[in-house]
Amino acid sequence: MQRWRMIAGVGLCVWAVGCAGPVRDTLYQTSTIDALLAGVYDGDLPLRALRKHGDLGIGTYDGLDGEMVLLDGRFYQVKADGKVYSPELHGETPFAAVCAFQPEATFAISKGANMTSVEAQIDREMPNQNQFCAIRIEGRFKAMRTRSVPRQKRPFPLLKEIAATQPVFDLENVAGTIVGFRCPPFAASVNVPGYHLHFLSQDRLRGGHILAFEMVTGTAQVDCLDRFVMQLPGTEDFATVDLATDRQQDLQSVEKEKPKR
Repeated sequence: MQRWRMIAGVGLCVWAVGCAGPVRDTLYQTSTIDALLAGVYDGDLPLRALRKHGDLGIGTYDGLDGEMVLLDGRFYQVKADGKVYSPELHGETPFAAVCAFQPEATFAISKGANMTSVEAQIDREMPNQNQFCAIRIEGRFKAMRTRSVPRQKRPFPLLKEIAATQPVFDLENVAGTIVGFRCPPFAASVNVPGYHLHFLSQDRLRGGHILAFEMVTGTAQVDCLDRFVMQLPGTEDFATVDLATDRQQDLQSVEKEKPKR
């Protein structure tokens, strides 16, 4: 099957496929969160191509094989065993969002802050909820709870079914980096509205999708993004998936639910 691409631009920039270098203040994304929730897990965009559009981001890998962290231009893959691997650049992603990170604001995180209070502090510092924001937080954490997902085989189950038995990891007294985005409410169905954050430990050995944390100290950097570019997959699964269904309840159970500690 011949692959096709569709590019959608919101804001001041419409991106042509193959243009050289990332565009500032732009969130570049492949596929939609609703497609991922519906079981569209086949990779379609090579990591090498994705990296042309940014040096910071999050997502997943072909077959839903773990959590993606793109930090300082390097990809990290947190698999279902909780360990961090270095993926091959010819590998593909079914869903990811990246940007060329150039922070516009830097501020200290309140000592002892948890995930909810950190999000509230960022909201106070960056009150425009109608922009996308890229987030990087360096810090030391008293506790960090993450999860990952195992690689899937066909027939693909829905993401909410996988999340119900996902491996969860509790890290204590760990230093590392939080990477992610705050997306506006109107991004629902396309990306995760609100906060979507992944973690990578300083020793590059542990990480995953963040469920909860408690900080000791930390510093946040935030880059406001006023352009959004989406590249749609050319896979048969994406062409035939039902994207008319409201999947916000599924999204809450997969991305936002915080297991009891």
